[in-house]
Amino acid sequence: MLRYPANEDVTLESYFGVFRYSRRAIQLVWSTHRGLTIALALFTVTAGVLPAAVAYVGKLIVDGVVSEIVTVQDGGSAEYSLVFAWVIVEGLLVAGLAGVQRAIGFCQALLRVLLSQRVNILILEKALTLDLAQFEDSEFYDKLNRARQEASSRPLSLVNRTFGLAQHGISLASFGGLLLQFSPWAVLILIAAGIPAFAAETAFSGERFRVFRRRSPERRMLLYLEMVLAREDHAKEVKLFSLGRELMSRYRNIFGVLYEEDRKLAIRRDGWGFALSLFGNVAFYSTYAWIAVSTIQGSISLGEMTMYLLVFKQGQSSVSSMLTSIGGMYEDNLYLSNLYEYLEEETPQGHGISTTGPDPSAGLTFDNVSFTYPGGSHSAVRNVSFSIRPGQSVAIVGLNGSGKTTLIKLMAGLYPPDSGSIYYQGMELSQWNLAELRKSIGVIFQDFNRYQLPVGENIGVGDVGHLWEDERWIDAATKGKAAKFIDKLPEGYQTPLGRWFNKGQELSGGEWQRVALSRAFMRTGADILVLDEPTASMDSQTESEIFDDFQSLTADKIAILISHRFSTVRRAELIMVMDQGEIIERGSHGELLAMGGQYARLFELQARGYR
Repeated sequence: MLRYPANEDVTLESYFGVFRYSRRAIQLVWSTHRGLTIALALFTVTAGVLPAAVAYVGKLIVDGVVSEIVTVQDGGSAEYSLVFAWVIVEGLLVAGLAGVQRAIGFCQALLRVLLSQRVNILILEKALTLDLAQFEDSEFYDKLNRARQEASSRPLSLVNRTFGLAQHGISLASFGGLLLQFSPWAVLILIAAGIPAFAAETAFSGERFRVFRRRSPERRMLLYLEMVLAREDHAKEVKLFSLGRELMSRYRNIFGVLYEEDRKLAIRRDGWGFALSLFGNVAFYSTYAWIAVSTIQGSISLGEMTMYLLVFKQGQSSVSSMLTSIGGMYEDNLYLSNLYEYLEEETPQGHGISTTGPDPSAGLTFDNVSFTYPGGSHSAVRNVSFSIRPGQSVAIVGLNGSGKTTLIKLMAGLYPPDSGSIYYQGMELSQWNLAELRKSIGVIFQDFNRYQLPVGENIGVGDVGHLWEDERWIDAATKGKAAKFIDKLPEGYQTPLGRWFNKGQELSGGEWQRVALSRAFMRTGADILVLDEPTASMDSQTESEIFDDFQSLTADKIAILISHRFSTVRRAELIMVMDQGEIIERGSHGELLAMGGQYARLFELQARGYR
């Protein structure tokens, strides 16, 4: 993978190295819509030929006019038909050229929409294959942000420039063929005049790209600040703590730094570009004088003079456009490296293919499992061992940060352990098909998602295979104690939740938690049900009812509960106490109280608050 540090100079090797993405971009556009790609190519070739034809017909018109003037001056009668015919031909050619340019714009507009969607789908599909650890890596987020910012427009831009290069190349060849009749030196001057400005443009394109990469964290911070300032789920704290001015100040400061760097680069880029473009003007007017002198000397006709001046001017424009296309292709390839760097992100090694374990009665086993989050300085879970059989209810308690939720992530296959093994139904998790494994587990995390979807679909996502089954929604909502308030919503289970879309209804924290809890009950085929702080926003009566139902509904399943409320966890058959990633105590409620350890101390502290 190519890298572009801030101080890297553009060498010939690095310059041509980035063009390796051109073929992939063209293949991407071709696979997006073959018909439009072929049409764009044909129209581009036509647009390359027509300007030279227009210039040549213009020469015939001028020579025809001069010939008729001479005839009249010699006493003859003028013949207008041929001149008029060539005028009509030129008009048709110009009209055809205008139509072709419109057709090119039409094809580009349609391809732009289709290709933007295609690239976004590629980015999102790649995201589905990545590990949770990659999404918790700031460098990965910079990579994802860079890919999404520019990459959706760059493939089409690259193809357009490739076709534009071909178009102007064809035009230049036809112009050069006409100009060659005047002098080969004129063709050489035509080509050489655009090179200085091209060299400067290329150098600054590379520098602008390296600035773009270096500033990824700052641009991501701008997007984050925009979200905090403009999203309803942040608005209450922003207003309550009067954070608006502070966050706006940070936004302006970061933008100011980015703008100042862009401004200085733009000044240098445009300054050098203007200075070096003067070479082109000098070349044109020098050739202009040369052609004019040749006409006066009688070496060429007036019509030829008109044609050569037009051909040289348009040829110069074609050379400039070709070099600009090459420079733009270089820049597009640089930005495409962001897309393909992301798409080539290493995909986690696949799990096994097994869909069932050899011993369903074996339940879930952790064998000396340890795990540290990527980039972490200490273990989140350390030397954890336990077994849970089907039909057993287990509670996990401990202070915040003790490793409770990490255990759940490990058993769901969201992370592989650093050491030790996890077994389900007598088979190590690495041998399981991940999709099948996760069908067996119903988990509601404490930071559950609040989907801006109808309430029925919010529940249905708990088992996407039955997402649209109304009866399953109702049954799950009843078990999750959400049915009563859902029936009172304006459109029942079809009521949109959240405020992002029209007619959306916002719920209280407790109501959202019941919706999330209902998702767990959607997964009727799950053999393991895990509730991670599922009732933190509920009143004690509702909590008690839910866990009475939970125990009865999970009589033949593994039921795991994480909670800080001891009135709930005391009902579990086995309680495990975690501290700093280790299980330090285990037993029933009575056994743990008799130990007089951390569980007993925490229980006493909480019980004291109710006295």
